[in-house]
Amino acid sequence: MAPRDVDASFLALPLSALADAALTRAVDLGCEHADLRVERIRTQTISLRDARLESLADGEDLGLSVRVLAEGTWGFAAGVVLTAAEAVRLAEEAVAVAQVSAAVNSDRVELAPEPAYPDAAWVSDYDVDPFDVPDADKTALLTELSEQLLAADGVEHVQTGCTAVKEQKYYADTAGTRTRQQRVRVQADLTALTVDRTTGAFESMRTLAPPAGRGWEYLTGTGWDWRGELAEIPELLREKTKAPSVQPGRYDLVVHPSNLWLTIHESIGHATELDRALGYEAAYAGTSFATVDKLGTLRYGSELMQVTGDRTAPHGLSTVGWDDEGVAGQRWDLVRDGVLVGYQVDRHMAHLRGLPRSNGCAFADSPLHVPIQRMANVSLQPAPGGPSVEEVLGGVERGIYVVGDKSWSIDMQRYNFQFTGQRFYRVENGRLAGQLRDVAYQATTTDFWGSMAVVGGPQTYVLGGAFNCGKGQPGQVAPVSHGCPVAVFENVNILNTVQEAGR
Repeated sequence: MAPRDVDASFLALPLSALADAALTRAVDLGCEHADLRVERIRTQTISLRDARLESLADGEDLGLSVRVLAEGTWGFAAGVVLTAAEAVRLAEEAVAVAQVSAAVNSDRVELAPEPAYPDAAWVSDYDVDPFDVPDADKTALLTELSEQLLAADGVEHVQTGCTAVKEQKYYADTAGTRTRQQRVRVQADLTALTVDRTTGAFESMRTLAPPAGRGWEYLTGTGWDWRGELAEIPELLREKTKAPSVQPGRYDLVVHPSNLWLTIHESIGHATELDRALGYEAAYAGTSFATVDKLGTLRYGSELMQVTGDRTAPHGLSTVGWDDEGVAGQRWDLVRDGVLVGYQVDRHMAHLRGLPRSNGCAFADSPLHVPIQRMANVSLQPAPGGPSVEEVLGGVERGIYVVGDKSWSIDMQRYNFQFTGQRFYRVENGRLAGQLRDVAYQATTTDFWGSMAVVGGPQTYVLGGAFNCGKGQPGQVAPVSHGCPVAVFENVNILNTVQEAGR
């Protein structure tokens, strides 16, 4: 089968003419490097309450940007008029910005090398473009799913949301790269709410389906059993309302991938961004305890800990053909046998560290924003031939099993943290012994990952993630996935959130 290409409607834009005009002008002005991006980002959000449509909103972001490296300094300019004359003007404006900035730039920018990709295309792995599905059909399916949940005994309200994004991008630079790519992602969730009419107390539970780099087929059965999960939620919610509050203390913690992905994101994903580790990124959510002097020596976790950065994972939210500096997608080690061995880098950061090339971690969330270093799909690898969820639980005498993500907190160094979840279970003598409430687990990053005693097999691996990882000033958001198996962490500090709130 021939590889798919970007939609003809995007390719009909004057992409080559814009690139030729901007890059030729940048070279004429003496730039050491220049690149151009033309992007169209379509977004649709659908929201229902109690199976009734609340809102349906469509948005489109279309524009072009020119980034130049002149006098060892970045310059950037962007606009929305797609003409050759505008591309030339933006190149001139970007050079002017670089020239002004060069006077105060004490850190000359140089880029790690990357091969040129003169005529290349990549399309993400999906079957049905959600923007080709009629709005009425999408709303009807979400209404049907909402009604299934709302019809269950004890479910008072149901909130349903769905977001679809289609990102099309053309990139060209003065090294000769010309790439076009298109990726689609979807996210949907349904939350059931129950209310105790006597006391006014309420409890909620959300679906566990992660956002995915898939098309509308994700909502119709490919990759997730929506109706099966919705059938289970009402009874789980009833059990949760009657569950006892947790007794704080130390327990062995069994963490399902639907919760562990977020712990990975906060304590490993952000901590291994090289700009944070070097102190370049400090204003938005801090720097990192995993500083470069610890590379190759920091005991991040137990010897079972194998973590990769990956821009190629099937259906990953951070999966691309090339990043926003023309670097091809790759996979590499961040933590090997529990030791910090790598970082996520863009081309400038790679050069600073003397690396042979970037691992492709530059991204801008809009054609009007400058690319910054962003997170790859950072994932904990399963143990080959490792145990199933049932086998993992069977080895725990006294513990707590956490499923689903909820709230989190982590310090500016990505070191001290606290996480909650959708539901928690007592584990007694290898068996689940009912749900618990008001549970949070607290640790430092190295203590937590150092306590990892069991890693599940590939059959327990799930790719979680989020659409809205924030970074930068002005702020940008980026989609990112984190895969992991079920895992056991020994002697973890468990807090009672109600007791903690009352202190």
